[in-house]
Amino acid sequence: MFAVQFDRHGPASVLSLAEREMPAVPAGCVLVHVRAAGVSPVDVALRAGGTPVAASLHLPHITGIDAAGVVVGIGAGLSDVTLGDEVFGTVLLTEFGGAAAEYAVLALWGAKPAAWSWAEAGAAGSAVETATRALDLLDIVPGAVVIVEGAAGGVGSMAAQLAAARGARVFGTARQESLHIVASLPGITPVRAGDDWSDTFGPLGIHRADAALDASGAGVLGALVEATGSAHTVVTIADPTAAEHGVRLTRGVLAGESTGNHGLRSLAALAERTGVRVLLRGSFPFGEAAAAHAAAEVRPRWGKVALVNDQPRASPLG
Repeated sequence: MFAVQFDRHGPASVLSLAEREMPAVPAGCVLVHVRAAGVSPVDVALRAGGTPVAASLHLPHITGIDAAGVVVGIGAGLSDVTLGDEVFGTVLLTEFGGAAAEYAVLALWGAKPAAWSWAEAGAAGSAVETATRALDLLDIVPGAVVIVEGAAGGVGSMAAQLAAARGARVFGTARQESLHIVASLPGITPVRAGDDWSDTFGPLGIHRADAALDASGAGVLGALVEATGSAHTVVTIADPTAAEHGVRLTRGVLAGESTGNHGLRSLAALAERTGVRVLLRGSFPFGEAAAAHAAAEVRPRWGKVALVNDQPRASPLG
């Protein structure tokens, strides 16, 4: 099978398309004929190097943690999936890659929403899982006032929509140049990043927010604790200084936490009912993986970038 890989760390130009062995299908997982794969900030950081995780990778490394495709293999112990199902999801996250390939093993997945393109579905898996996990920690209830910092990003935009789908009144922040992106999300009130929350809430008769999710890592935890009145009502996915503020930092399976897989499993029905969508910044053929990674690094970052299978070969299902 073909796969996007790098044999050394560095800029996007280190990526290449190579032939690799077909992966085995572990128990509890599915093998998919990939139609699209995402390019996440994690993928970019691992390729660039400079972190302990990147240094631990066995090279050459197949990049990508998100993918969507057609199920062509089913691991032992599964009874709720059939060959030919169209799904989206993530690889086993402790493997840190393997999705940007002709075939990929998904450890977490759900049915592909009918209204989503393959590119949208391919880029969405980890965003849906992370957003679901963070919102579960915040125990969002109908009518709650919720802040989502970084609501133009891949996880932030998904979290804002999922919180609104749970009945929350959502305020999503973004930089001035990306504020129109947040404004395009139905039911989300856009707020310029850095604005004082008392100035935002006061005219609306809101005393304070009930919960806040930081998806930006932009040093906003102190302001969010003040806006909600408690560190226990704030969760971050991106700020390593969380403990200094008494805030929870969620890292998922990497920290032994429960996953947000139920968000993936229920997303197709939710998308049909509410119109939850993926903010897709751009899509590129697999053969242009370097350009896709370069695009994912352009600031300000917003939405998701996807790789689309531009070298279709017959799958085992025909």
